[in-house]
Amino acid sequence: MEKAGKNAVERLGPEACWDLLRSDTVGRLAVVVQRRPDIFPINYVVDGETLVFRSAVGSKFWAGLDVESALEVDGYKPRTQMAWSVVAQGKIRIVLDPLEKKAADTLGLQPWEPGEKNIYMRVIPESITGRLFHTVKPDIWKISEVDRRRSAFE
Repeated sequence: MEKAGKNAVERLGPEACWDLLRSDTVGRLAVVVQRRPDIFPINYVVDGETLVFRSAVGSKFWAGLDVESALEVDGYKPRTQMAWSVVAQGKIRIVLDPLEKKAADTLGLQPWEPGEKNIYMRVIPESITGRLFHTVKPDIWKISEVDRRRSAFE
């Protein structure tokens, strides 16, 4: 982890990135669908040094067949007024092996979106990067009601 001052961005090492990924369950999966970039919100679980999510047969499924992808997860800690972002880049593969699928069943990964999501997919990161930074104190009178930083002042 590369330490930085209060006004700078702190680059996170792989271990810190994995810790942050384990602390959340929702991210954005970026893939190319029909030669165009697309982003899908997914809920996921960390399994070792991979990320597992569920899918139905659809554009996310077809786009994820042996292609490069990026999964981005971010968060905000109101108590410390710190924001973070982690990006894992790598290939997606479908979990086909019956034993691996049985193991995935024990991860407690339940889809948020209605419908059948009985296909497990695994992001196998080739690189993982992250950053952490202090957020700028907002002007409480001008800040949007949906700005995450607002909770630190209310």
